[in-house]
Amino acid sequence: MSKIAYDPTKDKFARWIRRSRLLRTLFYKTLDLFFLRSWYVRTALRTYYRSRFATQSRWDILDAGSGFGQYDRFMLRSFPNAVIHAVDVKEDYLQDCRYYFEKEITRGRIRFETHDLVTDDLPPGSFDLALCVDVLEHIEDDTGVMRRIRMALRPGGIFIMHSPSHFSEEDAGEDEFFVDEHARAGYSKEELSEKMKKAGLEPVSLRYSYGKWGHRAWVTLIKVPMLWFTRFGMVTLLWLPFYYLLTLPPGLVMMGMDRRADNERGTGILGIGRKS
Repeated sequence: MSKIAYDPTKDKFARWIRRSRLLRTLFYKTLDLFFLRSWYVRTALRTYYRSRFATQSRWDILDAGSGFGQYDRFMLRSFPNAVIHAVDVKEDYLQDCRYYFEKEITRGRIRFETHDLVTDDLPPGSFDLALCVDVLEHIEDDTGVMRRIRMALRPGGIFIMHSPSHFSEEDAGEDEFFVDEHARAGYSKEELSEKMKKAGLEPVSLRYSYGKWGHRAWVTLIKVPMLWFTRFGMVTLLWLPFYYLLTLPPGLVMMGMDRRADNERGTGILGIGRKS
C-alpha cells in the first residue's frame, strides 16, 4: 500500500497560497467543506458557545496546534467574543497565519506563538476552552500534552480534540500506518478516556466519527486524491475538477448522514473533556 504523506502535500499547498488572502480563504472553505472532522469540530464549538460562552464578554480559547489557522478563522468569524491564543511548532505556518490574520492581530483578537506542546508550559488557568485537532496522534507523550493543556484551562474549562481512532488501522497494512507521520494509529474510546483521566480531565463525550458513511465519503473525496497527489504531484489538479464534479454531491450527502448517526465504530474520534 502507498502511504499518504500529509505534511509534504500540505506544504505544497501552503507555498501556493502563502501571499494570497483570496486563495487562502478559498483553501479554508475547501477544508471546511471536504473534511468531515471540521463538521464535527465546528458543531462542538457552536454547541458550547451557545450553552456556556455566548453571554461572556470575552471567551479565551487556546488553539493547541493551529496549523494553517483553519479553525481560527471559523472561531473569529462565528464568535464575536472569542480571543484566541494559537500555538504551533511550525514557525513557517505561523508566519503565514500572521500575514493572513494581520487585522485580527492588530485588534487584539488573536496571537500566534511558536510553542512545543511536548516541552513548553502554557500560561496556567488562562483559557475557557482548548482546541486540539489532529495533533495528539503525532505525539508520543500525548498524556503529558493533555496534562499541560488541562493546567492551562480555568476550572470548568472545556477540552475538545479530534484524532484518528484505532479503527483507522484498517486502512493500513499489517506493519504500517496509512499516514506515516503518526506516532500511533489512533485511539479507542476506552484508551482516550483513560488518558484524559490520567491528565486530570473528566471525559464528557467520546464519539466516533467517520463511521460507515463518513468513511466512504473520506475514501472518495480525500484518500484517493491524496494518493494521486503523493504519486503524481500537482499535475493531479488537471483532472481533479472532473473527478469532484461526479463525486462531491454524493460525498456531501454521506458526510451529513455520518454526522447525524450514532456510530458504533469509525476511523475518527471526537473527544470532549472538562477540567473539574
